[in-house]
Amino acid sequence: MRRPTARHGAAELCLREVGDLLPRRFARRAAAAEDLVMRLQIHRKLDRHTGCVNTVGFNADGDILISGSDDQKVMLWDWDTGAVKMQFHSGHGDNVFQAWFMPYTDDRSIVTCAADGQVRVAKVQDDGDALTTLLDGLVQHFDLRTNTATELFVCRNSLTKSGYSSHVHLNAITTDPRNPNLLAVGGSNPFARVYDIRKCKWDGSSDFAQPSDCYCPPHLIGDRGVGITGLAFSHQSELLVSYNNENIYLFAKNGGLGPDPKPSAKIEGSKGSKSTTFASGEAVYLPVPQIYVGHRNCETVKGVTFIGPNHEYVASGSDCGRLFIWRKRDGKFLRAMEGDECIVNCIEPHPHTMTIASSGIDNDVKLWTPSAIEQARVLNVEELKPRKRKAKLWHFALPEELVMHVLAQRRQPAAGEDSSEDLEDNTELLSLVLQAADRDNSSDDSDEDEEISDGSGSRAK
Repeated sequence: MRRPTARHGAAELCLREVGDLLPRRFARRAAAAEDLVMRLQIHRKLDRHTGCVNTVGFNADGDILISGSDDQKVMLWDWDTGAVKMQFHSGHGDNVFQAWFMPYTDDRSIVTCAADGQVRVAKVQDDGDALTTLLDGLVQHFDLRTNTATELFVCRNSLTKSGYSSHVHLNAITTDPRNPNLLAVGGSNPFARVYDIRKCKWDGSSDFAQPSDCYCPPHLIGDRGVGITGLAFSHQSELLVSYNNENIYLFAKNGGLGPDPKPSAKIEGSKGSKSTTFASGEAVYLPVPQIYVGHRNCETVKGVTFIGPNHEYVASGSDCGRLFIWRKRDGKFLRAMEGDECIVNCIEPHPHTMTIASSGIDNDVKLWTPSAIEQARVLNVEELKPRKRKAKLWHFALPEELVMHVLAQRRQPAAGEDSSEDLEDNTELLSLVLQAADRDNSSDDSDEDEEISDGSGSRAK
């Protein structure tokens, strides 16, 4: 007779001691305890970058953190002590958006991509592949053994009767950990498309590939006002999709709409599934995607991720500067932790423990560990009050710095040209800017009485 699953920590400890629960399984269950999520707080801030930090990630062992920034530098950190192990200029001519360790290279091979459209490799080893997404909808495959790129396909909208199909500008790409031949892309329309690279023409003879499957919440099909900013596959091949101006959705494996879905004519709901009738008249019963609500994703391109050893939780940044965490299986909102002063874009989980790295518009990386003595107070999403963000001018501590910044933005005078007229014209603008900053700071002070605490050692506004 099968024993019932024990959920209490002490009971599981007893089961492990008598041999009824394998030590490895016990460790994974303990690492996924919801109590740890409720005790997350800032462990350390890594603040050596001089621009927004756009990407963070851990190595396979979890002892080194990599970060890339608008300052075009890549830094490797001993995140526990805060020491910089190595830093170098990426070689890019614009903001670094992604920086990752290549697997199985002893952390000596790093791949970066940036707003200049380039993909660069530092300390290349003998083998490895990398995937990148460019803003023109082109997906390329790089074989680091040959130092050449193969154009796989251009992501396009579904073909119309006239044969016209526009490019889908891509923001996100991810591979299925259980089947690396499958990759998902998402961008400027509501469909997350999954492609099988084995079906792509590797000779570059075709600029369009048919996806193996497409995923989209039924109510967003045909909605031109939303797009995809973040994607992630779970260990169970579930697909997590984050939409701008919308919510986050989790799709079950094989729960897609098919390779070429058309706008639905009829959607009928039932418990646990929906019947979607397409233009062809075919009715397809699909599981309802799990939804995660509460965050705000309108102003920047935000990622989305799973946390926990078995991907028990979903996490995302928000325009309000908070980190949001939900329970994966039922979408229950658990935490909203104060992160950046402005916007949190990136959240990266540690590969082995309940530790999180986050970054955004601020110039630092924040490390979160379950070290709080008291659990955070449980809140409902409705209890979170709008957070008054400080203006971008908040980053300037001294008026002199602000003056230098404003003057640096004006056009440079030609040789022999009198710049005194330009300086006089800028005086009124500078005065208005300073007045706006003063009003914003006064508003921040007046809102302090309305702040609420989530028990993490910081306050939600």
